[in-house]
Amino acid sequence: MRLSLPPLRLSLPRFTMSRPAAPRLSLPSPRGILRALFTVRSEKLPARMILVALAFGGMFSLLAGRLVLLNVRNEEPSTIGRLTQGSISTARPTIVDRTGITMATDVKTTSVFADPRKVIDKDEAAELINAVFPDLDGRELREKLGKKNGFVWIKREVTPKQQADIFRLGIPGIGFLPENKRVYPNGKLGAHVLGFANIDNNGIAGIEKYIDGQGLNDLKGAGLVQVTGDMKPVELALDVRVTHAVREELAYGVEKYKAKAGAALVLDVDTGEIISHVSLPDYDPNNPADALKPDNINRLQVGVYEMGSTFKALTTAMALDSGKVKITSVFDASRPLRYGRFKIGDYHGKGRPLSVPEIFIYSSNIGTARMALTVGVDGHKAFLKKMGQLDRMRTELPESSEPIKPANWGELNTVTISFGHGLAVAPLQAAAATAALVNGGKMIPPTYLKRSREEAEALATRVLKPETSEMMRYVMRLNAEKGSATRADIPGYYLGGKTGTSEKVIGGRYSKNRLFNAFMAVMPADKPRYILLTILDEPKGLPETHGYATSGWNAAPTTGRIVERIGPMLGLETNFELPRQPFPLIARTGAIPVRQ
Repeated sequence: MRLSLPPLRLSLPRFTMSRPAAPRLSLPSPRGILRALFTVRSEKLPARMILVALAFGGMFSLLAGRLVLLNVRNEEPSTIGRLTQGSISTARPTIVDRTGITMATDVKTTSVFADPRKVIDKDEAAELINAVFPDLDGRELREKLGKKNGFVWIKREVTPKQQADIFRLGIPGIGFLPENKRVYPNGKLGAHVLGFANIDNNGIAGIEKYIDGQGLNDLKGAGLVQVTGDMKPVELALDVRVTHAVREELAYGVEKYKAKAGAALVLDVDTGEIISHVSLPDYDPNNPADALKPDNINRLQVGVYEMGSTFKALTTAMALDSGKVKITSVFDASRPLRYGRFKIGDYHGKGRPLSVPEIFIYSSNIGTARMALTVGVDGHKAFLKKMGQLDRMRTELPESSEPIKPANWGELNTVTISFGHGLAVAPLQAAAATAALVNGGKMIPPTYLKRSREEAEALATRVLKPETSEMMRYVMRLNAEKGSATRADIPGYYLGGKTGTSEKVIGGRYSKNRLFNAFMAVMPADKPRYILLTILDEPKGLPETHGYATSGWNAAPTTGRIVERIGPMLGLETNFELPRQPFPLIARTGAIPVRQ
């Protein structure tokens, strides 16, 4: 059977070629772009990614909170703040001499501290820090870093290199604080006057301690002192140039005469200003530990000594001022004085009656004792009290000593004290009393600070008649011309003075071969401006001194060399012609000529 299918007809669509229309672009707005960038479709974000994001967010919040806590806690900033303020507040005023030369000042330095709570690896930190500061005790450093408090000092006053080395270590909890360090540019010069400051820049001794006592600490506490420039410099009476010359000549004398120690003082008789103060051995205040050595004491104010025959000047002035003794008076010095088992004699006696000037220039113990007995025990004590010899000498320096005086003062005590034995005083107070003997009779408290004549006059107390003062200048000049002070008589300066040699007390007894020598000079003798005291402790006899170790052979020539050095610095004009009628009262009185 044949199938007959109808023919298939394919009908294809008819395409016509035509140019398509240009599409229209629609740009999103900027706000839309930002929204598209930062909008995450939650339905397309896997749950694992959400969990990770939450974890990181939590950690970030924890760290941020910790940082905020560390910065807002009251405990740490207040501690560091107080320390920073304290370091700035330890600034001290500059100290200058009378001519403006700097003797002490502050310099900026840095110290290293640690907050042990922030140090992560304490053992490693201790090892690294110890490598920079090998002088630190490693065990002690580790103990510091192990403490629970928020501040410990690691090292004070480090060098810039050490600071940089510590900084490069990058140890958490280690920091730096600015501080002030006291420095003394002239080294040992004036050390006993300046004293020193400790590592916290607080005054420990001398003028440095005096400054703190004058209100500096109160200013620091109030935060009113920030830097050295906030304060006016402290002007001392000391002259650096004069002090340098005095120290050199004194050191030469100590070495030449093989003395144990020495001291020298220059005192202005009209103002009480201490122009030079030297005590050897001394120390460098930049290394204050040396100040603690027993031999380095301030012998002029802390040491007390029997001043020997220099005290005869006070006894002579007392006798003349009392009116019971005249410059023409004569006393029997032909025989020793006896008090029980004690015999009072002369070192080089003349074996005859002596006038007052002769008693002075021949340094007669017998004649001096007789003059003191003329005044009496009570009068003697009252005079020495008035002259400041029985009480502690007070100056700006806090260091001083009480005189050693007899507990029961009798006639024998007056006899021995009259020529410088039995009463031990600070050499400075003996010099201050001698200044009153020659300046017209006015007792002026000595000072280490600059002082005007008007200020000194307001503090002065009259202790002697002007006539007595002239007589004392006369006998002191006479002693330089004909007595024991001839080796100190430098031509052109018209020097006067009194030597003193005393035996030191060793084991409760006087030792004849261990002497304390002093020379008290006045320059010039006719119109005094300065007292110069020179001390040599335990000098030895030399071939050139014929074996003698007394003051006239060592302290006096040492003083002469000092005068030659400092005279021009002090403005003393040399005059090789003797002054006409330097002592008019003596010329009218007609003192008995001195016989050899």
